Amino acid sequence: MSASAEHSGADRAPATTFAELVRLTTIGAPVVAAQLAQMGMGLVDTLMLGRVSAGDLAGAALGGNVIWPAMILLMGVLMAVTPTVSQLHGAARTREVGEVIRQGVWIALVIAVLIVGVVSQAERVYTAVGADPQAIPFAVRYVEVARWGLPGVMFYFLFRYLCDGLGQTRPAMYVAFAALGLKSLLNWLFVFGQFGLPALGVAGCALSTAITMWFECFAMLAVVSLPRFRAPTLLFERFSPPDLARISQLVRLGAPIGLTAFFEMACFSLATLLVARFGIVSVAAQQIAYSINGIVFMLAMGLGVAATIRVGYETGAGRPAIARRAAFVALGTAITVGVVAAIILSMGNRSIAGAFTTDPDVAALASKLVLFVALYIIVDNAQATAIGALRGYKDTRAPMLIALVGYWGMALPLGAALGFGWLGTALGVYGFWIGLATGLAFVAAALSWRLFRLSQRTIATP
Repeated sequence: MSASAEHSGADRAPATTFAELVRLTTIGAPVVAAQLAQMGMGLVDTLMLGRVSAGDLAGAALGGNVIWPAMILLMGVLMAVTPTVSQLHGAARTREVGEVIRQGVWIALVIAVLIVGVVSQAERVYTAVGADPQAIPFAVRYVEVARWGLPGVMFYFLFRYLCDGLGQTRPAMYVAFAALGLKSLLNWLFVFGQFGLPALGVAGCALSTAITMWFECFAMLAVVSLPRFRAPTLLFERFSPPDLARISQLVRLGAPIGLTAFFEMACFSLATLLVARFGIVSVAAQQIAYSINGIVFMLAMGLGVAATIRVGYETGAGRPAIARRAAFVALGTAITVGVVAAIILSMGNRSIAGAFTTDPDVAALASKLVLFVALYIIVDNAQATAIGALRGYKDTRAPMLIALVGYWGMALPLGAALGFGWLGTALGVYGFWIGLATGLAFVAAALSWRLFRLSQRTIATP
């Protein structure tokens, strides 16, 4: 395929800022929709297991708290596929993409073995953190079954990142909604025991999760087997043994991505555990605030992925000025969305919080935390989009260090100090939100500044 052919049509450089915004939205919207479908699977689990028993529901929640952080940490290596593919695509070297994915298969295999081994230690984790002894058997049962789907989901993400890198984000959306339908059906069959099947409760939920993960794998494999993906990338041209040099490149690029996401997730998870010392009302209100933030954050997440793809493509094509424009259109849009969301949350904080609970004490505290979310969401959107754009430049180590300092050097220590009164008056859960917002503001400012300097340097460099 010639360079002119590759750069034609949908991949032609947008001529205006508005055209760039349209392009970013076209790429990012399916990412948001896919994430909504993923959230829908969690909602289905909650609704169905809630009708079985509190133990089953708690077991699935605890099981997810081991599986998902482990996945984020290890699968970060595979996230290197998206910027690598997008830069090759932009440089009219799409024929080299197939080799990247074939080496990615070896990485996914190793990660699959590691992650199954890691989550198999779940019972020790629950005992170490002092989880409710009554909930531990349910959680262990969930992990023991669901873990066998994890190899499938590793390959799903590998093939998904191939599509994303080529600027094709819709296939993952279609697969996600199909998976949501399948997961709902399987949950109904296995959790409640329909058509003569035994009612398995939390184990049935885990079984449906594992099957759905493998469905996503094979569905995405079918997508990349289509001629429009297979032919230009030479994906199935030959068998490739492990190439340690290329694998090392992907690991060096991707490992910091996984660590960055893990630093953030672990910080917020630990903050929730510490807030639990203030009582059930504080934990429930905090969870509501997290949920509201997560809904709005999906828009920024979609823009971040779109920024990775667009910046990577234009950088590979040798158009640094257009790459820079794409980065800052995405960043500006994310901040604007954050400001609009902040206004809405500030004006309707009581009504919004009240929609999540009927407990008056929880609703009262949650409505105040929503005001923190209103400020928080602006910088959260900024950091998510900035880090996505930096990945398009294959800049992952500096963001990892910024995240480490911001979350573990600032957010959590300051939150604990203010919350527990180490600096004077104990502010409780409010202190943690002040600390988290401060740390995140540092991360957003530092990442945005690095994006400004790095994108400027790529233009100045011949």
